[in-house]
Amino acid sequence: MKKDNSNEIFPIVDKEGNTIGSATRGECHNGSKLLHPVVHLHIFDNEGRLFLQQRPLWKEIQPGKWDTAVGGHVDYGEEIATALTREAHEEVGIEGFTPIFMMKYLFESERENELVHVYMTTHDGEVMPSDELDGGRFWTIGEIDNAIGKGVLTPNFELEYRMLRQLPGFPPTNDKKS
Repeated sequence: MKKDNSNEIFPIVDKEGNTIGSATRGECHNGSKLLHPVVHLHIFDNEGRLFLQQRPLWKEIQPGKWDTAVGGHVDYGEEIATALTREAHEEVGIEGFTPIFMMKYLFESERENELVHVYMTTHDGEVMPSDELDGGRFWTIGEIDNAIGKGVLTPNFELEYRMLRQLPGFPPTNDKKS
């Protein structure tokens, strides 16, 4: 069975995102609450639908649930923008996109503590989920709103989605639509 590499090295950061050390994925996810940075990318199409990935059943955290299109850890020594580009390519096969920074926030679960860097983009090319995922699809905003609180979406996605809905420009609008 597949599993994450617990020996990957992640930066440990302060609340502002300054690197103050390093630790393995295993150390970061064992309940230690070591704060480490991650990137999220919300991908919209020109119809205003949002792509969500389905987490594989082999994942230790939230297996089988629907989540942000792209979500991944920043490697030790890696810049946020580089991690975002790398993760988008690895997880859904997109390149050459223009990310729009939306927000940064702290997310804490029973197992980990993350400094989440959130971006969005509009992309009408093909989105091809890799074997790191159990697929994905575009959802309407109504479908997402109806799925909230039903155990279909990850708690992290639901929290982040609620925060993003409060921001101007989310979801993006397409003025060309009639």
